[in-house]
Amino acid sequence: MTEIRRGWLLILASSAGIICSSVVLPFYTIGALVKPLTSEFGWARADVQLGILFSSGLGILTAPVVGLLSDRYGPRALVLPGLVGLASGFFLAASMDGQLWMLFLAYGAMAILGAGTTPITWTRAIATSFDRQRGLALGLTLTGTGICAMLAPAYAVWLTERFGWRGAYVGIGLLPLLLAGPIVWYGFRPSDPAAGGAAVPATAASQHWGLTLGEAIRGYRFWVLSLSILAVYMAVSGISPNLIAALTDKGFSAASAATVQGAYGLSIIVGRLVVGYLVDRFWAPAVALVSLSLPVAGCLVLTGSDPSFAAAVSAALLIGFAAGAELDLMAFFAARYFGLRHYAKIYSILYALLAFGSGTAPMLFARVYDVTASYDISFYIAAAMFLLGAAILPTLGSYPQHVRATAGH
Repeated sequence: MTEIRRGWLLILASSAGIICSSVVLPFYTIGALVKPLTSEFGWARADVQLGILFSSGLGILTAPVVGLLSDRYGPRALVLPGLVGLASGFFLAASMDGQLWMLFLAYGAMAILGAGTTPITWTRAIATSFDRQRGLALGLTLTGTGICAMLAPAYAVWLTERFGWRGAYVGIGLLPLLLAGPIVWYGFRPSDPAAGGAAVPATAASQHWGLTLGEAIRGYRFWVLSLSILAVYMAVSGISPNLIAALTDKGFSAASAATVQGAYGLSIIVGRLVVGYLVDRFWAPAVALVSLSLPVAGCLVLTGSDPSFAAAVSAALLIGFAAGAELDLMAFFAARYFGLRHYAKIYSILYALLAFGSGTAPMLFARVYDVTASYDISFYIAAAMFLLGAAILPTLGSYPQHVRATAGH
């Protein structure tokens, strides 16, 4: 029986947790709440969007703590309180009375109280529970981000239309409790001595070996991977929330632009699965070089003269594929090159860089538009970032000798 078949319940629980995580759920639902909040309280749209930057900034601070606690106590000890904490943040948002600081407090609470639901915990569980099919298992788990990108905005719109923005916040807050909670409680039992589970044991060599955080930082591979992650995620996070605005500027209707955005979300899922499958069979830096270079063409299509609908969809598919690949690759590289023994600590630092890019890039790309009245320069910058992030990864070299046999290389 394959590892995937034996560990399907852990993958399902982890994917449900990703869908309802503090990184994904607030990011993909705030768009539906911007207009209702600005209409009621007179806030600027930028003020509302600043909530995401605020929560991402706190995510940078909490990531190392989550990594340390996850390595010490196991991820299960963190994810269940984290789901409750995230829900509490949404419920707090439902009680806002027009004070802008309450919005920032609510989104900050989502980041701090829901810190246990970040990808640090879910990917640690998968990395320690799978070995020969680790890449595919990570891909299946992280499809949760694409699923949330496709479904959560529509759910938030539906709630807002029927129950108002307060009801929407309550309805979104119920998802971690009623959707992810029961699945995670029953199925999230990773193969991790600290977590008390024994789902799908990895090989002894890969399970017990690992660089310390200090050893990883002193090596060049950590900095190559850090630079690649920051470059790619700045590009991805700059494009995603600005894509609809950029397309409507080029003459697309709002409905057509939303369809292109939907293609982007679907491609995230495809990227997760395809790259997860490939890195189990081929040298991962080569897979990364190809997959992260694809959006360069997509970015160039979106610049200059107005693209056709088919061209815009194609561009969104290429960019979305890379967006899906990057989180898989980050987790896979961290496990293969640095080992599992201190995986969560090392991954948490890499994740902090990701959170920094995710929180700042949307604002920076929008600022370029404010100055130039066009997103073209932003797309050129994104293309250069994708190219940089892809080109440097082959310098990671061969996998460490003791894990090469289990990786099939």
